[in-house]
Amino acid sequence: MKAQSGLLLICLGLAACQGSNPYVAQSRPLPPAPPQAANTFDRSAYPAPPRDYGRYRSWTWLNGQLPPGTAWADSAQVAEAVSNALDQRGLRPLHDNRPADLLVSAHLSLQTRLRQVQDDYGYYGGGYSGYDRYGRGYGMYNSVPVVRTYSEQVVVVQVDLFDAGTGQPVWSASAETGAKGNQIERTDSIREAVEKAMAAYPPS
Repeated sequence: MKAQSGLLLICLGLAACQGSNPYVAQSRPLPPAPPQAANTFDRSAYPAPPRDYGRYRSWTWLNGQLPPGTAWADSAQVAEAVSNALDQRGLRPLHDNRPADLLVSAHLSLQTRLRQVQDDYGYYGGGYSGYDRYGRGYGMYNSVPVVRTYSEQVVVVQVDLFDAGTGQPVWSASAETGAKGNQIERTDSIREAVEKAMAAYPPS
């Protein structure tokens, strides 16, 4: 009797599943986009295009001012070294009212660096010595490392290039070299530091 009742319930359940479903899926259309959406362009959503350094051909000093001089080197020395480095890279200065491609600024400073060197002073001791069967002497050589700290003056040059049209920075680099004593050596130091700073321009 129980088996027949269970079979009857199963049949009734199957019949109910085959009946029509009173629930019907409905969807509403999406609301229209606002009118300004078609004209909105978000540049930040896209990567910036690679910079074309080849289009930069001319330059002038930022705000029309030469690099500031110091007690160690005057303004003309720094300006000449930077101008020569730019000229070697195909960048020509403009001295008239025509708009240049690049705005250039440079800054020189004299700074102090602490250096460390290690000297190995050798001595014979704490080991052994003797002679082999051929009469040649031998022994164990020991050394004691000594670290010395000293200060050195260096000249540091900072060079910055800006796009004249947008004002955005194009290139920035700094380099240093040992500061020499007399006037000729100072000029060589400035030129060497500027060349180091501009060595990787234009980037490949």
